[in-house]
Amino acid sequence: MLLYEQNSIVEEISELVTIHGKDRSALLPILQAIQMKYNCISDFAQQEIARKLSISPVEVYSVISFYSFLSPEAEGRNKVQVCTTISCELAGRSHVVRAIERELNVKFGETTKDRRITLEYTNCLGMCDQGPALVVNDDVYTRMTPEKAIEIISELR
Repeated sequence: MLLYEQNSIVEEISELVTIHGKDRSALLPILQAIQMKYNCISDFAQQEIARKLSISPVEVYSVISFYSFLSPEAEGRNKVQVCTTISCELAGRSHVVRAIERELNVKFGETTKDRRITLEYTNCLGMCDQGPALVVNDDVYTRMTPEKAIEIISELR
């Protein structure tokens, strides 16, 4: 990471701490803001957030690793998530997953070479009666078929 990027992140985190405060309840909104702006929460940013909030860097990382919308590594501009519950599997999730992986030539857990799309699994989306469920960025799609999934993915390209 370049020095000017580090300075920018330090300034950004300082502004966020001023807005949200220094207690533990400020951690998640700060992480969300950094994720949104930088598309990841780097090790450097994690250390700086921990320092500013007077908490352990491990605590910062544990929150990042818990939530699927936060990531320590750069992701694609678009995030495609597929529900991993048994109800979505019984409704045909594996067929949808295989179709998406074939279409993009990447596996779930990876990002396309052009950094446009990151594929991820996620826990229950609360759409068990409408599975398989898929989230693209903030949009939820239900009753997915391989054909519908390919259509949605094609729109992202």
